[in-house]
Amino acid sequence: MTKTKRANALMYVVLIIVSLISVFPLYWMLMAATNKSVDVTRGRMLPGTAFLDNWKALFAQSPVQEAMLNSFKYAIVLTICALVICSLAGYGFEIYHDKGKDTVMSILLLGMMVPFVATMIPLFRMFSSAGLLNTTTAFIMPTISTPFLIMMFRQSARSFPHDIIEAARIDGLNELQIFFKMFIPTMRSTYAAAMTITFMNAWNNYLWPKVIMLDDASITMPMLVANLTEGYVTDYGVLMLAVLLCSMPTIIIFFLLQKSFAEGITGAVK
Repeated sequence: MTKTKRANALMYVVLIIVSLISVFPLYWMLMAATNKSVDVTRGRMLPGTAFLDNWKALFAQSPVQEAMLNSFKYAIVLTICALVICSLAGYGFEIYHDKGKDTVMSILLLGMMVPFVATMIPLFRMFSSAGLLNTTTAFIMPTISTPFLIMMFRQSARSFPHDIIEAARIDGLNELQIFFKMFIPTMRSTYAAAMTITFMNAWNNYLWPKVIMLDDASITMPMLVANLTEGYVTDYGVLMLAVLLCSMPTIIIFFLLQKSFAEGITGAVK
């Protein structure tokens, strides 16, 4: 065996081992969702026969359908609003570029260094004073525009041909028409990557909804999963089934958009 073949064989072995380690938590979650709590605690890693019992117990003790609908509503609304606002901002920062905008962008990027917990209490008091507790507005407003997404769209806008903009202006299109009819279709991969990131962050968000959503009717899936661990005895089969249901939407979206996600992150334009 040549040196190159040995190196390739070693590389594949390492990749297989790393892949198995990465997939193991998902496999464990799937197996635990089909087993009884006592089997989960014993470390059983084979399919069980308690899936239907766990399903019935989960839906009997928790408002799963309500939490799922709330999570979808909040995540979809936040994703749509964030994509429109952040892409408009990133487009404007690059297409209408000047030194003043560079300064503003630098200030925005400094905001990424401030942890959310440092602003959580002032935000809660602000929304409480405005009477916006238990509302979709309260959920989406703190993250409707993020420096990371603005920076990502700005970087993508740098590869957008300026000659197309000038030609569109000559043809009589205004700036919003250029943005919606030309920029958005061209940057499909960037929008797919931003949508994946935003939806996953919104879906998995736990701390802010826990603070701002005081009504049980506004519960989300991460909050529901956390509630299953707050009793004196935790049914791990039911808990892992809830974790599985909570994870499925983000897993499906990522696998459907993984190619566009990779292209968008690297700044590819088609």
